[in-house]
Amino acid sequence: MKTLILALLIAAASATLFLTTGPAYEGSAGFATARAYAPVRQQDIDFHLWYPANAGGRAITVGGNGVFYGTPAGKGAPAREGRHPVVIISHGAGGNAGQFGWIAEQLAQAGFVVALPNHPGTTSRNASASAAVRVWERPQDVSAVIDRITASPQDFPFADPSRIGVLGFSAGGYTAMALTGARVDPEALARFCDDSDHGMSDCAFLAKAGIDLHQIDLSPAAADLRDPRVKAGVIIDPGIIQTITQDSLWAMPVPLQIINLDDPVPAGVDAAKAAPLIPHAEYHRIKAASHFSFLANCKPRGAAILRDEGEPDLLCADSHGTDRQAIHDDLAALILPYLTRTLGQ
Repeated sequence: MKTLILALLIAAASATLFLTTGPAYEGSAGFATARAYAPVRQQDIDFHLWYPANAGGRAITVGGNGVFYGTPAGKGAPAREGRHPVVIISHGAGGNAGQFGWIAEQLAQAGFVVALPNHPGTTSRNASASAAVRVWERPQDVSAVIDRITASPQDFPFADPSRIGVLGFSAGGYTAMALTGARVDPEALARFCDDSDHGMSDCAFLAKAGIDLHQIDLSPAAADLRDPRVKAGVIIDPGIIQTITQDSLWAMPVPLQIINLDDPVPAGVDAAKAAPLIPHAEYHRIKAASHFSFLANCKPRGAAILRDEGEPDLLCADSHGTDRQAIHDDLAALILPYLTRTLGQ
């Protein structure tokens, strides 16, 4: 889990989904939105959809607000011929699908279909501390999106249901691990906020809301939430990593690329000890990066807006003044070849 205060921040910064930038799109990353019914929520959830495209459609900017830059895309652009591997991206707690257009665009250009669900209860403008505790709902959101894509080939003719991967950041990193076989020890989760040295701000948020993890039934977190349709995963700074059972790590069956952002890595998301236990995992550290370097690039006034809003996390600060775009380039250089190797093209 990661801070939920970002939810209030994004609302205050007047997040915008689409900003028209021109009448016609000349790039190769198409964009649409869709919905999927999630039984665990008993409601529909919305998701962004990026796909390999030909020139056409309307030029828009996806995501973006007073703090973060958005990403150009072609709304309604004609899909590139063929069926392409699918990657589901899970955002962190308090985040949203629009924050990861920078990697979704590159994946679409490289030949991947990318779906990014907004997780109810832990998404910008739709977040609560009580929802954040129910970590077992997030993997089921992703499975619902996979259900929607695989059951409706007429709506997603460019998607190959036999080649599905996941990519997750922070709370989304836990989500992706759960989908590939990781299981939580409820007792360890109950103790998560007993240790103030894990470097994460979630526990202060929970305490302010009057939530004591020891007083909540966390047994659903132990459920096996693996989705066998997921064939590979990329895990970035996975939340609550220390609550994952060793037995489940040893048994994880699919290839994983695990990445920590090193500034140094906060203990609450440090996967250095867990990664060697996973049979088909490779582990990387991106030097001179902070936990939030995976978010979109910040605008010049972004840090000042965050400071004025009282945001406790340095969402726009990268290690030692490192350029965030350079970190994104390093991440893309790891992620794109890995997903191409594990899911094919």
